[in-house]
Amino acid sequence: MPVSSPSTAALTALATAVTVVGVLGLRRVVVEGSSMLPTLDPGDRLLVVRAWRVGVGDLVVVADPRRPGRLLVKRVVGEDPGGLELRGDNPDASTDSRFFGAVPRSSVRGRVVRRYAPADRRGPVG
Repeated sequence: MPVSSPSTAALTALATAVTVVGVLGLRRVVVEGSSMLPTLDPGDRLLVVRAWRVGVGDLVVVADPRRPGRLLVKRVVGEDPGGLELRGDNPDASTDSRFFGAVPRSSVRGRVVRRYAPADRRGPVG
């Protein structure tokens, strides 16, 4: 039986991880700011999955309607034909749909499924 060298095994693991990320549409984001306190702290690292469906209560990553290229993490608080109503969990520190209106579903980049760092806060978020 052939034995894989460490470099071959590492390359295989990396290729598998890249394939899984590509197929599942996983993305990692880092929280900046305090708009989602107490649920999310600045510096929390989140795993986001491409979401075909999102609903009220979900944490989502959306394109910032005011600044192309910037992403926001917000909670879905309502749905209507015009799009999704989003709010930060810390309303005094959040710029959200109260300021920029509903966002189209097409601006959703994914749904937050897990915090992977820091280690003492690792786990599901909601």
